[in-house]
Amino acid sequence: METIIIVVFVLGYLAITLEHSIKVDKLVPALVMMAISWALISLGIDSFPNWFDSAKHALVDNFPGLAHEAKMELMEETLLHHLGKTAEILVFLLGAMTIVEIIDYFDGFSTIKNFIKTKKKSKILWIFCFLAFILSAIIDNLTATIVLISILQKIVKDRDVRIWYAGLIIIAANAGGAFSPIGDVTTTMLWIANKVSTGHLFGYLLVPSLVCMLVPTFIASFLPAFKGYLAEEDQGEINKPKSRFSAVMLYLGLAAIIFVPIFKVATHLPPYVGMMLSLGIVAIFAEYFSSSKFSLTEPHGGESDAHAKHSPVHKSLSKIELPSILFFLGILMAVAALESLGVLFGFASSLQDNIPMLGTELHHAGVSDLVVILLGIGSAVIDNVPLVAASLGMFSVPMDNELWHFIAYAAGTGGSMLVIGSAAGVVAMGMEKIDFFWYFKKISWLALIGFLAGTLVFFFTRTLF
Repeated sequence: METIIIVVFVLGYLAITLEHSIKVDKLVPALVMMAISWALISLGIDSFPNWFDSAKHALVDNFPGLAHEAKMELMEETLLHHLGKTAEILVFLLGAMTIVEIIDYFDGFSTIKNFIKTKKKSKILWIFCFLAFILSAIIDNLTATIVLISILQKIVKDRDVRIWYAGLIIIAANAGGAFSPIGDVTTTMLWIANKVSTGHLFGYLLVPSLVCMLVPTFIASFLPAFKGYLAEEDQGEINKPKSRFSAVMLYLGLAAIIFVPIFKVATHLPPYVGMMLSLGIVAIFAEYFSSSKFSLTEPHGGESDAHAKHSPVHKSLSKIELPSILFFLGILMAVAALESLGVLFGFASSLQDNIPMLGTELHHAGVSDLVVILLGIGSAVIDNVPLVAASLGMFSVPMDNELWHFIAYAAGTGGSMLVIGSAAGVVAMGMEKIDFFWYFKKISWLALIGFLAGTLVFFFTRTLF
């Protein structure tokens, strides 16, 4: 049964990558493989030799010896746990995307657009990559990608050019998220689990992460896609009237997003709670500025219908990319199925057992540098969250050991090598309809070079501590 579930996952994954060839939206195979995987787990629960407890990051002791009812109860608890964790990400994503759409409703991004005077493609590339690197460390790589691609859509009208920028934004955002405790979900996991501290994370990973961003950006600036200048806007676009609240809503929206990690640190609540608070505050100002009546009563009445046509919140919610949200749900819950069976834990463990000790600094930890590099590459194929979760249960080295920092770097930046290897990539794929194979041919090699360059720099920075 375990083999069948793996086959279902591989076929579903293949269907996602061949989306444009088979003419089926990627959310369909993602949802189907998620549902079938969990159905097969439920039907074959008594045949599995292992079960991975995600809450404790460890395999369940004597799982085959448990009664059928106990196994079913454990499966339901695990499913609920993964649904809860996935829902946290989806609700956070909905909040962030809605704030971005509200800013766009008031034409707030035209303010940033006015700051960027240059039309030279290579200069715009450097501006966006540095913004992605810095913003992802502050507000996390997922939100930074949403914000920057939204701005990009206002500046670069040609989609064929824009997806090149989006690809480099993914690399830069993932690199920026790796050295910040709130920049990437995997780094946050290690931080919350007391495996890394903020000071050492900056010390170990700031320079490697910066190199991971700089090298691909430098190479890309010489590619034909970034040669020359952007086309001039048509006169109608230039003369289009701007909202008098555009600058206010831009600064308010960005401040609300930046407030989320501050709220998380202060309250120790999950980020989505802070995002909902931020969305509520932004929505209050948006409703006030739009001079619309706010009504939650009589959803089918005349006043509500009129409000739905003019309310910036309703309008923004209607523009959310729901297919991207559902795709995210399907892919994360499908990976959760493999994680629950202990497949990913076994993969990470087999790497540790079978790869020869090629590292120098990590011999005492019982793991080689090559193992962690392969974990990073593996995070591009399989979601990096379960791989990091598996590593938490595998390794028992103390806090701030270089191993944990190397895992943070590898898992955070390795996902850039495939467009569905990171949350930032998945969101960009949804927002810009990026083809899997286009990204693989055009961007993956840049991400690999950046990943390896940053790895070499890490080998140097770890000797300083």
